[in-house]
Amino acid sequence: MTKETKRDGQLFKNRVLESLTRTHIAIPLTIFYGTALFLLIYTIYIGLLSAQASILWFFLGFLFFTFVEYLVHRYAFHIDSSTESRKKIQYAIHGVHHDFPRDKSRLAMPPILSITLATGFFLVYKYLMGSFGVPFTGGFLAGYATYLCVHYAVHAFRPPKNFMRILWTHHAIHHYKESDRAFGVSSPLWDVILRTMPRTKVKSSGRV
Repeated sequence: MTKETKRDGQLFKNRVLESLTRTHIAIPLTIFYGTALFLLIYTIYIGLLSAQASILWFFLGFLFFTFVEYLVHRYAFHIDSSTESRKKIQYAIHGVHHDFPRDKSRLAMPPILSITLATGFFLVYKYLMGSFGVPFTGGFLAGYATYLCVHYAVHAFRPPKNFMRILWTHHAIHHYKESDRAFGVSSPLWDVILRTMPRTKVKSSGRV
């Protein structure tokens, strides 16, 4: 088995701490899709907003997540690692994934950390937007869960023979050709808008 396909890249010697850096993809998908759906239904059911307004703000939250996803991947996951301390931080939060991209246990943020962050986002959005922040957060969490779905799929499965293949190709270019390009995972939208689309030419077969 090659380095690329190993479940390796240990971050902590302590088994408990190490286990907290890994998760099965089904756990965060259940948590965040479930919470997203609950927030949307809750908003409509108790009459916080109309069904139309709730769905609109849910969609806006989803779209906003794709922008946050792009920014985090570009500026946080790929921070400048010119110093030893920054290099260690970058490796812990994302570099290990680039070294072991087929390690399925590290294709999602550990639930404890992601739930903590999600709670923080909800409180901020609720404070800033009032009732609109509830479905907005739902859409935001659905966006995160969709990102996890896409990210897991492109690493765990062969690319499909349809239009979705572009997501596999886009992310493969980021991993194996141009790590300073193609930061969007769930969508290349912000790479197009912010001009970070890859320079690599894609062959007719879809390979890079």
